Amino acid sequence: MTRSPRGLAFLLAGLSAIGPFAIDTYLPAFPAIAADLGATPVQVQQTLTVYLGFFALMTLWHGALADALGRRRVVLWMMAMFFATSVGCAMATSIEQLWLARALAGMCAGAGMVIGRAIVRDLFDGAQAQRLMSTIQLLFALAPAAAPIIGGWVFGLFGWRATFWFLAAYAGVLWVACFIWLPETLDPAHRRSLHPVKLGRDYAHMFAHPALIALVLAVSMNFAGFFLYVLSAPAFLMDHLGVSPQGFAWLFGPTVAGMMTGSWISRRLAGRMAPMVQLKLAYTIMIAAAFANVALNLSTTASLPWAVLPIALYNIGQAIAMPTLSLLALDLFPKSRGMVSSCQGFAQSLTNALAAGLVVPLLWGEPLHLAVGMAGFIFVGWLAWLRYRSLQP
Repeated sequence: MTRSPRGLAFLLAGLSAIGPFAIDTYLPAFPAIAADLGATPVQVQQTLTVYLGFFALMTLWHGALADALGRRRVVLWMMAMFFATSVGCAMATSIEQLWLARALAGMCAGAGMVIGRAIVRDLFDGAQAQRLMSTIQLLFALAPAAAPIIGGWVFGLFGWRATFWFLAAYAGVLWVACFIWLPETLDPAHRRSLHPVKLGRDYAHMFAHPALIALVLAVSMNFAGFFLYVLSAPAFLMDHLGVSPQGFAWLFGPTVAGMMTGSWISRRLAGRMAPMVQLKLAYTIMIAAAFANVALNLSTTASLPWAVLPIALYNIGQAIAMPTLSLLALDLFPKSRGMVSSCQGFAQSLTNALAAGLVVPLLWGEPLHLAVGMAGFIFVGWLAWLRYRSLQP
């Protein structure tokens, strides 16, 4: 086992990346899945909705389970389950079977993201925790860039089912790495009860805490402003920009570069700039990018590379903000970090699920509509941040 910050960062980034890999890898194969299973594009889009919905639901349990049973045990069980559900997706013979397998995959895919944040805060605090969180985010940012590229080539060479066999192999490798190197970071004396009545009271207390609600809403809305484009990538890239299934790097390359840049900046600012000043910088960047995106779409027809540049700029601000907002939330309940991380993951995943099922199908018809959607999400995120600031003494 390792507690080397660098080794731990790589391992936790790999765990967190399960979520985006499970989404982005099979996006280029949407038309082929629809043709093979006799489904409509909207029915295939709903495989994302059920995945994200159950992802959101289960994030409320990942943290509670990790607080009660230990971080390492829960991660190992969830990775084993993700392996099995990915095999189920690969073997689906109808869209209903794929919905079911994706729902089960969603139930276990969020464990690495939720528990990883708690592990960081178990071991480190202050600027050191922010630096590690930013490093994880920087490494994690590679996943959305690599996943659709890998998925496009795997699909092109071996068909859409091979993308899920790839996910199964990825989960298997991660399980072995966690079994060998992931430490148990929760002190046995700090383990908490899984009694449903107590859990219900604890979650009710957290969801009634105005500062926590403001922070998790800010994180969720900030991320949704970018994730809107991930969820609509098949329509945005292939229909509006004329990109092939192997060309998804046109979106994911620049936007992930933006996320990595923001993560690097966040790491450099840790301990050198006050958290609230960092957040002011981050929101200035995100709001400017969102307005530039709307203006660009009003003034000209969407085309490459200009259509993706505002999204990349937006991601710089989003990546600067996320580590600080997450750590501020975790510090509100230092004895229940797993549950706090679950609350954040639940809010973010529920927002993504609602966006996938309701918002994206309404907006993907026009690039301008997507730009307005980004602006709407960041406006709500900014209001949530202002609400948190107003609650500080």
